[in-house]
Amino acid sequence: MGRSHHFHLDQGGHSITVNVGPGRDGEIELLVNGKVVAYQQQHSTGLNLLTGELPDDPVRIFRIRVREPRLVPTAPRCTLELDGVERPMPERFLA
Repeated sequence: MGRSHHFHLDQGGHSITVNVGPGRDGEIELLVNGKVVAYQQQHSTGLNLLTGELPDDPVRIFRIRVREPRLVPTAPRCTLELDGVERPMPERFLA
């Protein structure tokens, strides 16, 4: 059994958080400013995509990529794609 993973970035005055549930079949939730804006009940190995919006004027759409290695049981990686730029999201380790 794996553990949960939490990724976070502050972007243009907004907080973006991705929570990946434990194991290979846990949920993924995407939060903007503390509110859930996208949810995937189960995730799988390979690439998982979620889409969200930053509440700017005009609204800015972004994508989150969560990569789960297929063969090697390592931690997932999370990337934010906003305005054509990809940024890795650092993992937050919660006590």
